[in-house]
Formats: sequence, structure tokens, C-alpha cells
Amino acid sequence: MNSGAKSPFTSFPVARRFLSAVSLWALIGTASGSGPTPLTPLAHTISQQIDSGRAMETMKRVYATDRWFTFPKFEETALYLKGRLEGSGLRDVEIGGGKADGETQVGYWTMPLAWDAKSASLEVTAPEHFVLCDYQKVPTSLGMWSGPTPKDGVTAELVDIKRTPWPQVAGKFVLTDKNSASYKDQLVKYHALGAVNGFSENPALQDGRQWVNAWGDSGWGFTGASTPLLSFSITPRQAGHIRELLSRGEKVMVHAIADTRYYKGRYPWVTGILPGRNPDEEVLVLGHTSEQGAQDNATGVAAMVEAMNTLSRLIETGKLARPARTVRILLMPELYGSLSYLSEHAARMSHAVAAMTVDTPAASYDLAGTEYTLYMNPHVAMSYADALILRVAAECLPASRPWHWHEFMPGTDSYLGEPTIGIPDVWPYSGTGIQTHHNSEDKPETVDPRSLRDLTAMIATYLYFNATAGENEAQWLEQITLEQSSRRMQSAATVAIDAQLSGDAERGGYGVERVRYFADRGKDAVRSVLRIVPPSQHEQAQQRMQPVLANLDAFRDLELARLRQAGAKPVTAKQMSEADKIVVRRKRPGTLPLDDLPQDQWDGYPSGAWDTVATIALYWCDGKRNLAQVIHLTEMELGPTQLDFVGYFRFLERHGYVEFQK
Repeated sequence: MNSGAKSPFTSFPVARRFLSAVSLWALIGTASGSGPTPLTPLAHTISQQIDSGRAMETMKRVYATDRWFTFPKFEETALYLKGRLEGSGLRDVEIGGGKADGETQVGYWTMPLAWDAKSASLEVTAPEHFVLCDYQKVPTSLGMWSGPTPKDGVTAELVDIKRTPWPQVAGKFVLTDKNSASYKDQLVKYHALGAVNGFSENPALQDGRQWVNAWGDSGWGFTGASTPLLSFSITPRQAGHIRELLSRGEKVMVHAIADTRYYKGRYPWVTGILPGRNPDEEVLVLGHTSEQGAQDNATGVAAMVEAMNTLSRLIETGKLARPARTVRILLMPELYGSLSYLSEHAARMSHAVAAMTVDTPAASYDLAGTEYTLYMNPHVAMSYADALILRVAAECLPASRPWHWHEFMPGTDSYLGEPTIGIPDVWPYSGTGIQTHHNSEDKPETVDPRSLRDLTAMIATYLYFNATAGENEAQWLEQITLEQSSRRMQSAATVAIDAQLSGDAERGGYGVERVRYFADRGKDAVRSVLRIVPPSQHEQAQQRMQPVLANLDAFRDLELARLRQAGAKPVTAKQMSEADKIVVRRKRPGTLPLDDLPQDQWDGYPSGAWDTVATIALYWCDGKRNLAQVIHLTEMELGPTQLDFVGYFRFLERHGYVEFQK
């Protein structure tokens, strides 16, 4: 470099902090290398002690009962898991449950009715005769919460939804081209007898059946307000044959028998602990039971149980010290179970420092698309845990095993970071290679003991580190959180510069705002390390954090300087006078599935059960920010959206789901 040349940085205010930024670049270049970390000896000790054979046995036993997906079978699973946890040395193991009464609400989720099925069958009687479904042979032949028939069954015509107008389905079975649960409200409205699901997430599995596990009229679970229609599921091969008969003009008649019942019971969960020295703090691992598949989620359950078993053995033999914090496992039905537990044990949850949700396959090493994906907290809850799980994966997964991370995604029990609960929560997830999600082909033989071992190692390492971390570990967590946050800023700036220099000034300006946004979120994440620092040491820890926070400012200014050099300018704030005047206050924790409101009253707005934009926007509502700020933050997290935020939140307020602050 010509010694007489002017440095490109001297024209920017960031120049005086350039050395700090250079030091930060050095940190980024080395922090995620292959050298030892504070996790290395722990991960090695744990990995050597995992019994993948025991985990496989647990997986098979859970699958053997949950594959029937009835509430009595869920009780059998819970009883087995209680014994498994007690045999692993856990204390205070208990079975509880949410009220499966069809009316109790946890958050705004309406608990489903309990359901049992003894037998069910569906056979074609004309123009040919053959059996389509037999629950005793293949449980997924019957949809969960299917209604019953008279003892002798019912005979009715089967019509194809793609060839039959809705007004003509009354008293008939309807063959669907999408998951039949998505048609439930229409089936009820037009008085259909029931549905025969002809949809599969993977039609290549010609003899696999899609599991229909949703049958509420306005949502997922079957509530007291739902209609007891019949629900069956057939294979793609069978659906193809039926459609061929119908295309020839044949009238297809079927005979159905279903011995099912609804009743008021419970949706069982199981919990137990490895006691720590400080009973006032916990680290939580949770994941759902009560589904039909081996990969989803008997593998997740088995890995959690084996992680607890491994830690218990290592602690009892003195190879690991008893941790400062208690480690708790919670095995429960998805969402309904975790929300029920949260509601019943709010005091316990208030002591939780960190959590991991385990809802994942453990698929074959030998198939593409089975790498682990690590899902982060929503940005409103960005935490040191996001950076920590990446380091845990690097330590626990073999070098030949690819993995990556992904932003928060709703759809399972990984929502604990959201502000009304406030527990940092990460979620490891694997693909299955061959897509078997909610399919009868999701069987134990598809589970790879090596993947199950890797998953168990990640769970146990993450739990124990969080359970033992203190002041010394806090400094390392601050540094890796700084690195993760800086990478986010760098990525946002790079994308924006590419856009700006390609002629897209709007996206370039968006990047300017996003760099500032990630700096703010990064500071929140660094400060989250205080969760593992004793209150008596908070003041000292906050002072120690100041250089780390200053480095985030320095890196932000460096990236903003790069953007200015490229010509990017901040976007002009949108004029949102109506949104400026609305401040939304949430009334209950969790999302808004709208399952207590008939779908014809949704006014075209999405259910908040699964919709990412609606969920993220709700999380940003803290009763202080106005809706314009919530919109800005949501679009910083997700990018531009199409949701009518003002209309949506006015809709929620009108139906009593949220309140507007005066």
C-alpha cells in the first residue's frame, strides 16, 4: 500500500475505533476454528459414555404404543417412560397431564377431547370389492379423532373432491387431494359423511399412508365444538386406482366401520430431574410424545432419555461433578402438553435458565438430506444459547457429518424464548433423506443408531454446560455471542451491497437498517449471559461486558461505512399514522390458533398457530411498542411482508385475543 495514500477509513467516524474492529475480525477468523474450546473435554467425556443400543430400545418401545395414537396408548407410553427415567436415576419422576376435555384453554389453545379407537375398516363394495383401510393392520388407515359409525357400519358413495362440487357431497365420503384436515370446515358445512385422505407429503411412497392428526372444525385438535365426521387415509397407489375408476364414470361405493369414542380425559406428560446443587435454577430439555412415527418423535424422546441417563451415570460415578443447576426433562404431547405444563408449573418455569426442544429424526448417515439443522430463538429473544448450540454441534458431530443453522421457525415446542415465557430455547432438527413425515413408513428400521448417538451427545453436552456454567464460562459465551452477532451484521451488509451495486437501492437501504437492527439484537444476546451469572455478580459482569458491547458498536459502524461507500442510504420510514396510535398488549402466553372461532369468522386472516409472520409480529408486541415499531421489527427479522398488520390486530382485538393500550 502506498504510504502516502489516504486510508479509506479516515473519512468516517468509525476511524478512531478501527483497531477495535480489526481485533474483532481476528476474533471472527479464529473463534470458530478447530482448536479446543471449553466444551471439548465435556463433549468427549459424554460421547464416550452414550449407549446408543439403549436409546434404540427406548425408541422402539415408545413407537410400539404411540403408533396407535389413542389416549389410552399415550398413557401406556407415559407409564413406560416414567419407569425408564426412574431406572436412569432421575428423581421426582411424575406423570401429569392437561385436561383433554375439549374446552379448557391453555394460552389460547383449546385442549382437545380424549379419543380412543378399538377397530376401523373401509372397503370398496362396488364396482369392485377390496379393502382400503384396516386400523388393526395399519393404524394410520384411520384419522386421529375420527368419529364412530353404528355397529354395522355405513355404506355411502365415494366422490373425488376434484370432480365434485361441494353442494353435491352431502351424505358421501370425499376423496381429497390435500390433507383432509384442511377441508374439515367445508366437509362440515356441506354435510359430508367423512373424508378419505388421498394426499401424501411424499407420493413416491406408493404404499405409505399420510397420518391425518388434525380433525378440529377450526383448528388442530378435536374440541367440544367440533363435528365427529369419519376420517380415513389411503395410499397413493389406492388413490390412483380409485380416481381411475371414477374417471371411467364408475360409481364407487364404500362400507365403513369405526369403533371410536370421545371422552373427557387427560393428555399425559412425564417429567423428572437430575438434582443440582441449587434447586432454584433449572435447565430444561423437552420434546413431544404422542405421535405415530419412529423418527417423529420416538427418536427425539429416546435421545432425551438417553442424554439424562448418560449424565446421571457420569455424575454418580464421579466422572462429572454434580452441576450447580437442576436438569429437568419434560416429555409431553406437542404444544397442548407443553402449554399445559407451563400453565400448571409457572413457578418451576420461572427458574429455568435455558432450554432445548428435541423434535427430530435421527436418520441414516448414508442418505443425503439428513444433516442436522439448528433452529435459533426468535429475534426478540436472541440469546447466547444461539451461539452455544453451534459450538456444541461442532464438538459433538463427526467432521463428515454436515450441519447448519436456521432462523426461528414455528411449528413445534421451541417457542419458550418468546417474551411472555422468556427461556432461551434452541431446536436441533434432522431431515429423513426419504420424506416420511407423518407417514406410516416412518418406522424404527429407518433410525440410524449413529445419528441417535450424535443427537444424544448434543443434548447432554448442551444441558450439562448450561447447568454448570458460571462467571468463567460467561466470558467465553459473551465472545462467541459477539462473533455470531457480528457475522449477522456482516451478512446483512454484504447482501445489501450486492443489491445496491446491482441497482436495487431499496434493498441496499434496507440493509443499512438491518445492520443497525442486528447490532441491537446482538447487544441483547450478549446481555442474556447474565442469566447464568449469580445476581450478586451482575454489576461486575455488566462492567466486564462493556468492551464486548463496544466491539459490537465498532463492527456496526464498520459495516455501515462499507454500505455508505457502496452508496447505500437508509430507507425512508413508512408513514403509518394509524399504526403509530396502536399499542398491542398480549393477554396470554403462546400463539393465537383461533381454534375457538369458526373459520368463516376469521375474515381471511391466518391462524397464528403456524403462520410465521403473525407469530413473529405477536412476539414483538410488549404493550409498550406501537404497532408501527412492531411492523418495522417484524420486517427487519423476516423481510417485507404482505400481512395487513393494522387489520389483523384490530381483528384480534375485536375478538378479545389482545388488548389495545390507551
